[in-house]
Amino acid sequence: MDILNKLIYWISTGFLVPTVLGLVFLFFRALMLLGSFYGFYMDRLKTRRLVVPLISALRPQDALQLDTAKLPASTFKSALERIIDHPLSSVVREKVLTDYELLTQKELDLARTLSKVGPILGLIGTLIPIQPALVGLSNGDLSSIAKNMQEGFASTIIGLIIGGIGFITLQIKQRWYNEDLADLEFVHELINEQK
Repeated sequence: MDILNKLIYWISTGFLVPTVLGLVFLFFRALMLLGSFYGFYMDRLKTRRLVVPLISALRPQDALQLDTAKLPASTFKSALERIIDHPLSSVVREKVLTDYELLTQKELDLARTLSKVGPILGLIGTLIPIQPALVGLSNGDLSSIAKNMQEGFASTIIGLIIGGIGFITLQIKQRWYNEDLADLEFVHELINEQK
């Protein structure tokens, strides 16, 4: 049994370096996500200022004459144009809506991954150094305890920051994409009413 315990200990301590490297990598990915989120936010402000008045004033007979030329280039604009370009085919328009929904889910994958994996790696990075800290405690080695606990708590903090960035961006972008999808479905239904 002692051999199995030592084997499990060696395996678990062997995961400390990959865990810390994973945390560092995800931390930089989270920072990059924040930067792209800001850029997406600025583009979205421009687009929504133009889209909201267009959509709110839209009537069924005007749906096919919707002017998208003023809208900045985006996946929303291209989906809207594809819906307008296929007034006779409800199947094509529904395919556009499905494709847009799948694209938005793909865009949310990074934030979803960060929100879940960051705290997991933070917890793993916390628990691994606690083992030698407890050994140091039994030997009365306070410097070993302090060093290992410092490593452990740093991992927890970084993991929670990563998870927080992922969770917040996921929630906000998910709401934005749902608004866009609702607008696309509205135009689709208006075109259906004309038949």
